[in-house]
Amino acid sequence: MDHWWVRFFLFFGFWVLVAFSDQDGFLSLSCGGTTNYTDTSGISWIPDSAYISIGNTTSIDYTENYSSSTVPARFFPLSQARNCYRLPVKNMSSLVLVRAEFVYKNFDGRGKAPAFYVSLGTAILGKMDMAKNDPLIEEFVWPVNNKETLSFCLLGGGVRHKGSPVISSLEVRPLPEGAYTSGLRDFPNKSLRKSYRINCGYTNGSLRYPSDPYDRIWDFDNNFTPSHVSTGLKIKLSFSRSQTLKESPPPSILQTARVLARREVMTYNLPFDTLGDYYIILYFAGILPVSPSFNVMINGEIVRSNYTVKTSKVTALYLTRKGIKSLNITLKSTSFYPQVNGIEVYEIIDIPLEASSTTVSALQVIEQSTGLDLGWQDDPCSPTSWDHIGCEGSRITSLELQNINLRSISPTFGDLLDLKALDLHNTSLAGEIQNLGSLQRLEKLNLSFNRLTSFGSELENLVSLQILDLQNNSLEGTVPDNLGELENLHLLNLENNKLQGALPTSLNRDTLEIRTSGNLCLSFSTMTCNDVSSNPSIETPQVTIFTKKRHSASSGLDHLAIILGVTGGALLAFFCIIILILLYMRKKRRSQVTYTGRATADIRNWNPEKVFTYKEIKAATNNFKEVIGRGSFGSVYFGKLRDGKLVAVKVRFDKTQLGADSFVNEVCLLSQIRHQNLVSLEGFCHESKQQILVYEYLPGGSLADHLYGTNSRKVSLSWVRRLKIAVDAAKGLDYLHNGSEPRIIHRDVKCSNILLDVEMNAKVCDFGLSKQVTQADATHVTTVVKGTAGYLDPEYYSTQQLTEKSDVYSFGVVLLELICGREPLTHSGTPDSFNLVLWAKPYLQAGAFEIVDDSLKGSFDVESMRKGASVAIRSVERDATRRPTIAQVLAELKEAYSLQLSYLASHDM
Repeated sequence: MDHWWVRFFLFFGFWVLVAFSDQDGFLSLSCGGTTNYTDTSGISWIPDSAYISIGNTTSIDYTENYSSSTVPARFFPLSQARNCYRLPVKNMSSLVLVRAEFVYKNFDGRGKAPAFYVSLGTAILGKMDMAKNDPLIEEFVWPVNNKETLSFCLLGGGVRHKGSPVISSLEVRPLPEGAYTSGLRDFPNKSLRKSYRINCGYTNGSLRYPSDPYDRIWDFDNNFTPSHVSTGLKIKLSFSRSQTLKESPPPSILQTARVLARREVMTYNLPFDTLGDYYIILYFAGILPVSPSFNVMINGEIVRSNYTVKTSKVTALYLTRKGIKSLNITLKSTSFYPQVNGIEVYEIIDIPLEASSTTVSALQVIEQSTGLDLGWQDDPCSPTSWDHIGCEGSRITSLELQNINLRSISPTFGDLLDLKALDLHNTSLAGEIQNLGSLQRLEKLNLSFNRLTSFGSELENLVSLQILDLQNNSLEGTVPDNLGELENLHLLNLENNKLQGALPTSLNRDTLEIRTSGNLCLSFSTMTCNDVSSNPSIETPQVTIFTKKRHSASSGLDHLAIILGVTGGALLAFFCIIILILLYMRKKRRSQVTYTGRATADIRNWNPEKVFTYKEIKAATNNFKEVIGRGSFGSVYFGKLRDGKLVAVKVRFDKTQLGADSFVNEVCLLSQIRHQNLVSLEGFCHESKQQILVYEYLPGGSLADHLYGTNSRKVSLSWVRRLKIAVDAAKGLDYLHNGSEPRIIHRDVKCSNILLDVEMNAKVCDFGLSKQVTQADATHVTTVVKGTAGYLDPEYYSTQQLTEKSDVYSFGVVLLELICGREPLTHSGTPDSFNLVLWAKPYLQAGAFEIVDDSLKGSFDVESMRKGASVAIRSVERDATRRPTIAQVLAELKEAYSLQLSYLASHDM
């Protein structure tokens, strides 16, 4: 009788396999392969090249034999952010299984297994660490959601990636309708990543297609519990496919079970790699002549009491657990013996929302209008954002398309309703500013360095606008009144246009900074501009206006304020001319001097010996023969004064008066500062539109010269020498922040602004961008962002609020340079190393000193390096409140310096 039942079941099982083994919807890609083939399971494989949608690739074949066939592989350059396959899923069921195999096998001969992330659709699914498993197989259960294609990507770049992403095979299998959804109501919009799929009671290896028509891989469980019922025993006739579950576990899985013998408790212990949320399915099939009952416990908690498995019935338990690191499944007997036939455990993965179709369509139209292939495919925000795009969740909040030939702002820009920042500088825009009126969330708009001629009529609708940069365009006429309706605007940059006339009085408020240099004439006074227009030969005052709120007092004071407002620019320029003429007359020399409207610095206390004529400067520099440096202000020349003193002469590179406020600011600041770790100013020249600063000459060059230069002055810097330089520079900054009155924020701390004398003592230089903090209790200064890329404080950049902590951030970057021996920004190597802060910070936080400059290795005290690294990474915290003060930085650097000195002394003994 038993043999009859077995024959019937085998016949039934054969019918099921025949009916469902035609591989309908199967896609099996041999990644890196070049030919079609059929494997030993009867599955047909094809090359993957036709399915690669993004990424430059290289294919390889391993020479070893693996699973009865040569294993191909395809690897992608780490420099590519997305390396994607586009998998067809049209007309498939609502759910598919996606399986990928990653094989490294030291194909590159480096012996360094890669680690990288993979994504499916909009979700980053996890990290593939080939150092832990090689080969590595991952399976995912994914909802199709009526899509025609599904993107599977290997993600390169980022500080947590290493090695080139590599893949050997990629498979797609349609799953039964409605499967893997029971019990997931509390987890909407999720996918599943396989952790375990166990064929309980089977000991002869794993099973897959054709045993499972959906080609799921079921692993045997002899690593868990010793007792089992073997295949083909006590299978009941009524046990048929029609009685199975939505997941359709195959008969070959249900006909075996793990059964507890002579014990009351059976346990599976299943560890996980990560803490997460998990979905659990327990399969039970009544293949025994009895109906056991038992309690089901998950991690010690009873989830089902007296669960009964009835003969000839198939049932399942669907369970979820949040925030667990391991899974303990316990079956405790209440009647007869506990049993289980199969177990599936999946990590629950969140699927990020997709960007709106309207936004995506608009971006695609914009891409077409550029005439460039920007690589904008799939979703713009997930799994990683497109180039030039910034996102908050699924919303596109920033777009940067600078330096391309855009020509016009098309109406599609108006569909990007969530934009907070739009940068279209230097994109050949011409004519009127238009098609932006719907962007009511826009906070920053940069249209500078274009050929725009008109403000248009839509700017007034940008009610959230905080920064409007229109410098270096061809804007004509007057500034429109409607700009004053932008109540949140705190920076308006109109420099270098063709504007003239009176500024709207609605812009005259203390919360708004207006920059107007380089126009025909802009002022809150019509009289000033009328005078200029009637006499075009007069050089017009070019000013940066920091508007102040007016307070009523007496009518006489109001009248005086009006007079000063009308004539302020001209009178201030005249006043500065008189001051300089008097100074030169004391030296019996006369020069024509010009000043801008913001030349408010009091320079009357200058020693006349500090004021040089242009002729003296030419003689000292041998007609500007030897250039020893260049910066944003201009070139620096080597010079020698008549008394033999060596000097560095910094000459403004352009001949206009644009930026004269910076010149006067630096003269005023440096004239008051005297500190052994700050470069001193020897004098200046401001004659015939020449703007020249004369500094003390430091023969050691800059710190940047020694770290990266090739000139003859370069000296290899040991760790103790680097610490000494850092301590010196910190002392100089500490004086600026805490020792001077008013307090001074440097704003451009970097290696090239740290100079060395002949004994390699360090001094901080270049205060051309500095800001004074005049109020003792002020926490910040609101100002337009200036500084050097790579050193710029991200919080200062985003808020325009400058604090001493902004200098601390920049100095932290300098400390990272001293530790790592590389520049803040570089485009060599891989993208994860382009930015020094993002690259170095995770290593140093983990105490991984392999990134230390090679020239230092083996010569530094570990505790000294740890102390220096600690203060460096805290200094570059994105949140300024978490950064130390410069005084705290100095104290910790002194400790690191002392530790290294002690280390060297002990090794000399």
